[in-house]
Amino acid sequence: MAKPMTPVPFTDVTLDDVFWRPRIDTNRNVTLEINYKHNKSTGRLAQFTWKKGDHHEPHIFWDSDVAKWMEAVAYSLTTHPDKSWEKRLDAVIDDLEAMQQKDGYLNTHFILVEPGERWRNIKGEHELYCAGHLIEAAVAYFYATGKRKFLDIMCRYADCIDKTFGPKKGQKRGYPGHQELELALVKLYHATDEKRYLDLATFFVNERGKRPNGKHYYDVEAKARGGACDRDHAYCQAHVPLREQTEVVGHAVRAMYLYAGAADVAAETNDTGLLKALDRLWDNLVNKRMHVTGGIGPTSQNEGFTFDYDMPDETAYLETCAAIGLVFWAHRLTQFHRDRKYSDVMELALYNGMLAGVSLSGDRFFYENPTASFLRMRGIQHGESEFYRYERSAWFGCACCPTNVVRIMASLSGYQYSVDRNAVYTHLYAAGKATVNVAGQQVAITQSTKYPWKETINFTVRPQRDAEFTLALRIPGWCRKATCEVNGKRVKLDAITKKGYAHIKRTWSKGDKVKLVLDMPVERIEAHPSARQPAGMVALKRGPVLYCLEQTDNFEGLHDLRLPADAKLSAKWEPDLLGGVVTLNGKAKKRKGDQWKRTKTDGKLFSQDRSKLESVPIKAVPYYAWCNRDLGEMRTWLLES
Repeated sequence: MAKPMTPVPFTDVTLDDVFWRPRIDTNRNVTLEINYKHNKSTGRLAQFTWKKGDHHEPHIFWDSDVAKWMEAVAYSLTTHPDKSWEKRLDAVIDDLEAMQQKDGYLNTHFILVEPGERWRNIKGEHELYCAGHLIEAAVAYFYATGKRKFLDIMCRYADCIDKTFGPKKGQKRGYPGHQELELALVKLYHATDEKRYLDLATFFVNERGKRPNGKHYYDVEAKARGGACDRDHAYCQAHVPLREQTEVVGHAVRAMYLYAGAADVAAETNDTGLLKALDRLWDNLVNKRMHVTGGIGPTSQNEGFTFDYDMPDETAYLETCAAIGLVFWAHRLTQFHRDRKYSDVMELALYNGMLAGVSLSGDRFFYENPTASFLRMRGIQHGESEFYRYERSAWFGCACCPTNVVRIMASLSGYQYSVDRNAVYTHLYAAGKATVNVAGQQVAITQSTKYPWKETINFTVRPQRDAEFTLALRIPGWCRKATCEVNGKRVKLDAITKKGYAHIKRTWSKGDKVKLVLDMPVERIEAHPSARQPAGMVALKRGPVLYCLEQTDNFEGLHDLRLPADAKLSAKWEPDLLGGVVTLNGKAKKRKGDQWKRTKTDGKLFSQDRSKLESVPIKAVPYYAWCNRDLGEMRTWLLES
């Protein structure tokens, strides 16, 4: 197995572009504070001193909400030092240290609320999940400040977990019910060089789904606590060992965290068999179970997967956290395979499935991200249905999504580049500067672009001294035509493109320039014939950005719209709309409503007479930006006539 590439850390990449920079600034100046405010008002930050009888009893996953906010603050401190934020984190760290048990155990709920119940239900009660997020936060804070207190606290907790779980006599042969600890332990291994943490992560990945002595661990623990045996082990991807799995199943976020953690383990242990299993699961996901937005997990019933080609629109769940988890996994597989099919999905999920989860103002959020929105029914009361318009929320009782958004936005630039031997791979296009280590020296790379709105990306390469290495540029799968020039001379892309990356190998000198042009016509996307719900429909896409129609720009009754197959759609830059966006404009058709109101049916529900169609102007806006104005209908898939 080839050694994976090394991502260029976000600390070495600064984004300064028209698209991501405003969002990153809003994340730091607004969303970070909003997360703090709600963690405080809901009792999450006060939970460490909670006593019986107090309000805001610590929930089983509250530690993770606080931890993700702490991780985001650490990332922000790395690039924008701030003593007030550092002081806030130090106060929480002091509370965690005071709460930690002598054996290293550290979980607020099971110390204060159910002190005798630790490790009794690891399938359902999030102990190991919370531990993982706390570890990630501790590693991030150590890198940001150099302070070891938080890291040492979490090393003691990891040591406690390591003594409790494993294959040795007297240990529990269990593994996280909600995965996340696996990838966190690999990060802890990197920060401390303590191999036991990598070994523990490897154990959790390999043990999952096994049945030593014919018994599944989750059944064993259920029997031990005298509870009912929940046999739905596919919900948390524990129905069979990971290496035997062929379909992505169960809870979508858990699946993505597991696969990301397993990829980390495969990278560190050179495990080709594990990587092969992940590739198989990837193919099932992106070719049969991923939505056009990059969203995954279509149903609220299990917050996850159903069956191949199931693509509802109004009821699509597509949790924001799941799209973020997909970014994590896609990024890791990109390092292994150096193949755009992974980074294409990473880009898709970032610009659409993830970004839709937070408002342009940075203070309101989506938990679920449907691809159409009309009226929703809350329930039936006294025989009457209560309907409402789907809208963003200020916070959630289960606050995993707002706290996940804030941390990925704070570290977003870390997904742009990777280095590989004597090559620099560019996965994402955004204006800014990066410093990468290649060819035995530091090389500065500058991108100048208005991507994703405009097609041209200009690079300036500045090595410290002349050196031969490769600059590999992703040619996105959505791009039908690309051109490239080096210092004004045309490059034949077909001859140098491998797995979707154009490998420009040459001796680089300070100030060398590369110009990449990626054609961005308006494209119509159709789904596989086996996908029932969007059959006969198309979605609109330009570059990496998916589009939708909102009622506020169009009219009520978007479901009745028909887009002629020959209708021309034009792209228009609108600087004053939704923070500055390219809109798609054209004409479509819909039925004349007045025929139904007056002569056609006389109020009847059905008619054997055919309606007449009228031409109407339409405007589509980026999907990520919907529901930032008036409440109303939204539609991504459009009937094509």
